Amino acid sequence: MIQMTNIVKRFGDKTVLKDVNFRVEKQEIFGLLGPSGAGKTTIINILTDQLTPDGGSYQVGATSKEIGLMLEEDGLYARLSTSDNLNLFAGIYGMPKSVVQKALQNVGLGNELKTPVSKLSKGMRQRLVIARAILHNPKVLFLDEPTAALDPATARGIHKLIQGLRDNGTTIFLTTHNMEEAVDLCDHVALLNQGEIVEYGTPRAICDKYNSYKTMPDLGAVFMQVTGVSVE
Repeated sequence: MIQMTNIVKRFGDKTVLKDVNFRVEKQEIFGLLGPSGAGKTTIINILTDQLTPDGGSYQVGATSKEIGLMLEEDGLYARLSTSDNLNLFAGIYGMPKSVVQKALQNVGLGNELKTPVSKLSKGMRQRLVIARAILHNPKVLFLDEPTAALDPATARGIHKLIQGLRDNGTTIFLTTHNMEEAVDLCDHVALLNQGEIVEYGTPRAICDKYNSYKTMPDLGAVFMQVTGVSVE
């Protein structure tokens, strides 16, 4: 569904992506893991045609209208209600307003149709942004740090939502620096450090490669072992 082959990206004299390779299968949750500044958002921007690479090739098995995108900056209109925010995007997609209520219900905001965004908690705003991203039932969903700065209970709610989307057929590509999140959610992960993928595979396989005695996968410890860098 998604593939990058030998991708290189430079900004001026700085090479921010170095020979990046990975593959994402249909209807899986794929995690791109690494600290801030590793190049995660740059990869999303290339895959969604917002940036052009300087080398290599990539493909996404969906048209631009079949892709959903959630970025770290939510771009919500604070004075408008949840439903009015989504109505704007329904109009852009040429979809009936009836899809808005369904999308809000799908993310647990069905009782907040008239609530201004300024009155929402951080977790509710995150769910609203996801509702906007899935409004048009995308085949592929890109989520950039979907649970950043959320408390554990709220994050678990977002996790259940993401897993439900996958179970209903959506291929999900997420970036995170939360290694426990990756273990809980992802079918496969790639560890990215300074623009290079240093490991790729299932969370369990990667952890077993470096410590076969671990009873639970600890990607954070593996990342530190491989790169000398903490992702916390």
